[in-house]
Amino acid sequence: MISSLLAEGEQAASGAGAGFAIAMVGVALCVILCGIGSALGLYKTGTAAAGVLSEAPKKFGKVFMLVLLPATQGLYGFVIGIIASGSIAPELSMAQGWAMFGAVMPMAISGLITGIFQGKSSANCIYAAGKQDSLSFKLVIYPAMIEFYAILGLVISIMLLPLV
Repeated sequence: MISSLLAEGEQAASGAGAGFAIAMVGVALCVILCGIGSALGLYKTGTAAAGVLSEAPKKFGKVFMLVLLPATQGLYGFVIGIIASGSIAPELSMAQGWAMFGAVMPMAISGLITGIFQGKSSANCIYAAGKQDSLSFKLVIYPAMIEFYAILGLVISIMLLPLV
């Protein structure tokens, strides 16, 4: 009885379980924040496309790529969530939990911010493509430049995860 109480006290003092919780919160935040960024970006592009397509339904193919661009951040967050969840174990120390949290934050933050701004950029490009057909594929480059920073967050998180 006393030895089991001492063992529980040692586990509580060493932070057993806390590292697991911190890592889980980090991974969940990464998936959730990237999903929010994508959802807000897709809201902007979807409403812009609906406006353009209500007047010119034949432009669907020309605006489709611009509509989908902000969806990638949600996918990147999901990928990091899957990769990171393979390393989470109940016996993670608090330091390891914080390391996991820090490793997924580049994707979480870049996914949230780039998803929102890529949606705004893509929406404006959709409006421009609605006015002039010949611009549609040329305009993809502008929101794609924002994608670069989401990819950087993805790469950094992938590089940091094996170090945890």
